[in-house]
Amino acid sequence: MPKKLPPIIIVGGGLAGVFCALKLAPHPVAILAPTPLGSSGSSYWAQGGIAAAVEEGDTPERHAEDTIAAGAGVVDAEIALGMAQEARARVEDLAAMGAPFDRKDCGAFSPSREAAHSRRRVVRVMGDGAGRAIMETLERKVAETPSITVVDGYSAQEIITRDRRVVGVRARHASGRICDIPCSALVLATGGVGHLYRLTTNPIESRGGGLAMAARAGAIVADAEFVQFHPTAIDINADPAPLATEALRGEGAIIVDRDGRRFLLDVDPAGELGPRDIVARSVFASVKAGRGAFLDARAAVGAEFPARFPTVYASCKAAGIDPVREPIPIAPAAHYHMGGVWTDARGRTSVSGLWAIGEVASTGVHGANRLASNSLLEAVVFGARVAADIAATPLQDIDSRVAAERAEASARESDFAIIEELRDLMSANVGVIRDAAGLSGAIKAIRRLSSRARDIEVSNMLTTALMISASALMRRESRGAQFRSDYPQPDPAFARRSQMTLAEALRIADEAGT
Repeated sequence: MPKKLPPIIIVGGGLAGVFCALKLAPHPVAILAPTPLGSSGSSYWAQGGIAAAVEEGDTPERHAEDTIAAGAGVVDAEIALGMAQEARARVEDLAAMGAPFDRKDCGAFSPSREAAHSRRRVVRVMGDGAGRAIMETLERKVAETPSITVVDGYSAQEIITRDRRVVGVRARHASGRICDIPCSALVLATGGVGHLYRLTTNPIESRGGGLAMAARAGAIVADAEFVQFHPTAIDINADPAPLATEALRGEGAIIVDRDGRRFLLDVDPAGELGPRDIVARSVFASVKAGRGAFLDARAAVGAEFPARFPTVYASCKAAGIDPVREPIPIAPAAHYHMGGVWTDARGRTSVSGLWAIGEVASTGVHGANRLASNSLLEAVVFGARVAADIAATPLQDIDSRVAAERAEASARESDFAIIEELRDLMSANVGVIRDAAGLSGAIKAIRRLSSRARDIEVSNMLTTALMISASALMRRESRGAQFRSDYPQPDPAFARRSQMTLAEALRIADEAGT
C-alpha cells in the first residue's frame, strides 16, 4: 500500500469503477481492487454486450419502453429514459478507447437481439466476448493514464465515517494486513451478490460486501429483494457456473426438456425470448421435477458454434459437451442484483461523500427484472455521471497519509463453514421461488450465523443476506424476479420501489424471531 493516495477512492476494478476513473482524468484517483484490474469483477465475464439504440429505426424511447416493461412496474421511467438517451454516446466512448465491437461491412455496429428487446440493439464483441474485450481495452487505457493509481490485492471491509460523512475506508490485503485509507470522496463499485448463493455465474468477489458496508454506514438500500437468476447457466457443477449467453436464444436456440419438448411455449408466447424471470422459473420447475432443461442450438447455430460463440463453446468442451451435436444442460443461477445501495440520478447515496455505481447501486433503471445487457450500459452511463458529479463537487481537504498497515487474525475454519451454510440457505429459502416460512427461517438462521461469525467479510455477507431476505419478506406479492408462492400475483399496492435501512432490517429480523 502506498504511503499516500489521492483523495478520490474507487472501490472495485470492474467496468463501472474503471470507466469512472478514466472519466475523472486528469483528477487524481485510486482504484482498490481485490484482483488484478483486467479480470476484476463480473464485467470481465459478461458475454452479451451493451444495449444501445444504434440501428436505423430504433430509438432511445423504444429502448426505455422495453426496459420499463421488463422491470414489471417499478422502474424509474425518467432514469431509464435518461440512460437510454446516453447509451450510444457511452458505446462510442468505449469504441474510441479501442473496444473492438462487432461491425458490419459498412463500418456500422452489428448488434444482436436478446430476450425482451423489441429490436436488435446489443452491441457485442465476437458474439460472446464483450466483457473480456472491453475490460482488456480499459486496462490498457488505465496504464496510459497517469492520474490513476491502481492498488490491487486489497478488499474494502468497512466505510469510516465522522459526523455522518465518509472520511475513509478500511481495506484488507490478501495476506491479512489491514489499513485505514483517508478520502474525500468514496465510490463503491464493488459488484453484486451472486456468491451468497450456491449456484451462481458470478466470481467469488461478488458477495455483497459493498452493500453491507454502505448499510452499516447508514445508507438506504433499495429493491434488495430483486435478485435475477439467469436461466441458462451451464449445469456442470462448476463454481462459478459458466454462462450460455442469451444471444444464443436471440439467434434461435431453443430450450427443451429431457424428452425434447419445448416447454417454454406453455408459459409465454415469446418462448425462449420471454422475460428472464419467467424463463428462469420455468427452467427451475423442469429441473426440480426431474425433467431436466437443455439449451439446444444445433439447428440455429450448429457447426458455426465455435466461431460465433467461442466462450460458450470452450466452456462446454471443457466439460465434455459438444454444443454443435448435443444440447447443453442448464439451470438457473444467481446472476445479477437489481437492488443495492440507493442512489439519485448522479450516483449519490444517502450518505455524504459516498457514491455508488454498477451492480452495487440501485438507480431505479432495472426495477424488478433487469433487461438483458442493460447492466454494462448502466455501469458506463452512471460511471460517467459520477465522475462528472465528483469533478464538480468541492472536496474537503484531508491528510491523505495512509495509516500504517497492521496484522489481523485470518478467517477461522468456522467462518468458512458459515459461508457454505449461508450459500445453501439462500439458495433453498431466498432463491427462485420463495414463501413466508422459508424467508422467516432464513432470517432466523442468518441471525444465528451472525452471532458466530468472527471475520468482518463474513459478517458483511450475512448483513447483505439479511437485507435481501427481510426485503423479500416485506414484499408480499410476486413481481419480476421476486416470486412468492404464497402470494403468486402482483399487488398494485406494491407497485413501487422498496427502501430499507439496516436498522429496519434488524427490526424485521427481531419480529421474525418471535
